[in-house]
Amino acid sequence: MERMAEQVRQGKILVSDGGWGSFLISRGLRERECPELWCLEHPDIVREIAEKYLEAGADIVMTNSFGGTRLKLDQYGLGARAAEINEAAAKLSREAAGPDKHVMASIGPCGKFLMMGDITPEELYDAFREQAMALEKGGADACSVETMGDIQEAVIAVQAIRDNTNLEIVASFTFAIPSPEGWRTHMGVTTGQMAVAMLEAGAHILGANCSVGPAEMVEIIGELRAVAPDTPLLVHPNAGQPELDANGCITYPLGPDAFSEFVPRLVQAGAGIPISAQSFWAASGLAHFTRAVNVSRVGLSGFAAYMLFRLRNTFWYVAAYFSWSSRVT
Repeated sequence: MERMAEQVRQGKILVSDGGWGSFLISRGLRERECPELWCLEHPDIVREIAEKYLEAGADIVMTNSFGGTRLKLDQYGLGARAAEINEAAAKLSREAAGPDKHVMASIGPCGKFLMMGDITPEELYDAFREQAMALEKGGADACSVETMGDIQEAVIAVQAIRDNTNLEIVASFTFAIPSPEGWRTHMGVTTGQMAVAMLEAGAHILGANCSVGPAEMVEIIGELRAVAPDTPLLVHPNAGQPELDANGCITYPLGPDAFSEFVPRLVQAGAGIPISAQSFWAASGLAHFTRAVNVSRVGLSGFAAYMLFRLRNTFWYVAAYFSWSSRVT
C-alpha cells in the first residue's frame, strides 16, 4: 500500500474517520476512566468504531491510543501495560481496516514538561519509542503525533518513531495565540519554528489541530505553506469558539453546513484547489461526505489535496493534506 504522502502527490483525496471519544462515551465510557483500557476490556466496541467509519466510506482509521504513552497510563496505574494496550489498539483498527486501508495511530502529549524538570529527554524518548513500536507491531502503517505545543517533546517523539519504526509520521501542533511573528502555541512555538524542527526531526506530513476555528486555520495553513511549500499539510480546526448553553454544556457554533463553507478557503490556503464538501455528525454521515469527495476528485491537476474530515468528541474537524505536486519530482 502506498504511503499517504505519495497518494497526495498523485492527486488522490482520502477520507479519514471521526472522533473516538464521542463514540466511547455513547457506549458507556465514564468520567475519569481510561479510554485506552477499552482496547483490552471492550475490544468489540473499539473495533466496531473503526468498522462503522470504514462502512461509511473512510479510507483511514485512527486508533484508541491518544493517551497511550507509559507516562500517561501511569496516571491510571496502567503504565506497565503500555505495550499491551497500544498493540491492541492498532490491532483492532487493522482488523477492521484490512490490508487496503490506512491505520494512522494516534500519539498525544505525555503530560509532563521537560522545561519544568518533570522528565528527562531519555525518559520521554523511551516512552514514545515503546508506544510507537507497539502500535506498529499491532498493524499501524502511520502515526499522528498530535495536539503538540512543546517543540522539544515533539522533536523527541518524532525522532523516537523515526529511529525505531517504519511508520509514516504526521506532526501536528496546536496554535492558539496570534502574534506579529505569526501564530504560536501556548509554549510560544511559531508555525515556522515548528515546520523547520519537525521536518529536520523526520516528519513526513505537517499539521495543525484544535484551539481555533476554520477562519483562523486559513491563516495558520498559509503560514505553514510559506515555510514548507512541498510538504503535505494537515489541518483540524474546531467548529468555531466554544460556548456554554443554557444547561452549562460546551457547544460549538458551526454546524456541518456552516463549517463546510470554509473548506474551499482552507484548501486554497494550502494548495489553491477549490474543493467543497460537507461533513456530518455521525459515522453514517461520512457516506454523504464520501459522495461529495468523489465529485471533488474531478479536475484535480497541477496540485494535489488530501482531505480528511474528522469529528473528535463534540467538535467538527476538517483536515487537509496539501502538496504542491508541480514542485515534486
